Amino acid sequence: MAKQRDHIFDEPRAMIVDFTFDERVASVFPDMIRRSVPGYGEVIALTGLFAERYAQPGSTLYDLGCSLGAATLSMRRRIHVNGCRIVAVDNAPAMVEQCRANLEADKSPVPVDVHCSDIRQVGIEDASVVIVNFTLQFIEPDERLELLHHIHQGLRPGGVLVLSEKVVFEDSSEQQFQESMHLDFKRANGYSDLAISQKRTALENVLLPESIEAHETRLRNAGFAKVHTWFRCFNFASIAAFRTP
Repeated sequence: MAKQRDHIFDEPRAMIVDFTFDERVASVFPDMIRRSVPGYGEVIALTGLFAERYAQPGSTLYDLGCSLGAATLSMRRRIHVNGCRIVAVDNAPAMVEQCRANLEADKSPVPVDVHCSDIRQVGIEDASVVIVNFTLQFIEPDERLELLHHIHQGLRPGGVLVLSEKVVFEDSSEQQFQESMHLDFKRANGYSDLAISQKRTALENVLLPESIEAHETRLRNAGFAKVHTWFRCFNFASIAAFRTP
């Protein structure tokens, strides 16, 4: 599938339904996320460094909410220990289909299993690295702790969870500042105010962001003893949470 520019919300709509990761979104997703999520490219590239440092011999690495496989590919190309495999999971058939095509075109030797499934139903076993990039925000908040606890239980000692999310801020002035900078980022990348507004409406019932503090507290409650926010750009952040030996 050729990469296309995102024009999904450019034209006025009489009715805006909840956002879904369908075939139309899959066809423009690389352009959409690059133009919508500040720091996305850096987070993906640096995901490979987590795999390089924390992948343990004979372990499994997971990409939960893999979309088109960008984080999977980043990890796959930087694993230097023997016996590893990657499990990539997404619940959107259109995304999984393109993910499989992207992985088939890559010549890295690490085996990857791609599953179309709800990440809450996936067994996490013998894991050294788990990636959850911009995915937890689409799960109901009261179901998030159980998922994180499940991930913690499936990690080997010394294993790491990398969690990336859109975040909100408890201080209203900071929230206004960060949100306005994010809007400027999207405008600078060619999105019109109409497209921004319509996409926001489509996402407001399905993307439910929380504060960094809320994520860190939940991670500790799930059993992660060490929790570090390692990247932030405007209202997007990435956290590393470790299962201690």
